[in-house]
Amino acid sequence: MPAQTVAEFIAYAKDNPGKISFASAGNGTTIHLSGELFMAMTGVKMLHVPYRGSAPALTDMMSGQVQVMFDNVLSSLPHLKSGALRPLAVTSRARIEALPDVPTVGETVPGYETSTWWGVGVPRGTPSETVEKLNREINAVLAEPSIDARLAELGSAPLILAPQAFGALLAAETEKWGKAVKFSGAVIE
Repeated sequence: MPAQTVAEFIAYAKDNPGKISFASAGNGTTIHLSGELFMAMTGVKMLHVPYRGSAPALTDMMSGQVQVMFDNVLSSLPHLKSGALRPLAVTSRARIEALPDVPTVGETVPGYETSTWWGVGVPRGTPSETVEKLNREINAVLAEPSIDARLAELGSAPLILAPQAFGALLAAETEKWGKAVKFSGAVIE
């Protein structure tokens, strides 16, 4: 892949519509939908190649069978640090500590942001005191410097939110990814 930046990649992809293959960990995964969102926001056309997980997709990336992947940093970081893969950008809203010189896609494509996150949910009707206590305790652990440092080493960061803010995040993510699924026509196999 001759592109060294996101802007160069977009130009190259537009000059070679449908000739670039992008790998994913399978249909409907965040890796797949991140690529679909990128195509929707930039107008580039790429061929989606779904794999059964990130490991085989990364193997084909390193061997040149596919040209691009919107992988999670956790699984690709060792290959990026070794030089086996070259990062063009991270998909998070901000640059990450593990790859501080790598720009975000959003620096070139305003509004583009995808992140994998995890959260804790409880059954509807759980007493608010229980929800608040769980939230307080989980957030206290996530705020510990050793946890923050370890997550940063792995290319991640804690997302410390109040229950209402987490609910708003869920609603916004559901809307965003619903649009990406509709645009892509993705189906789970």
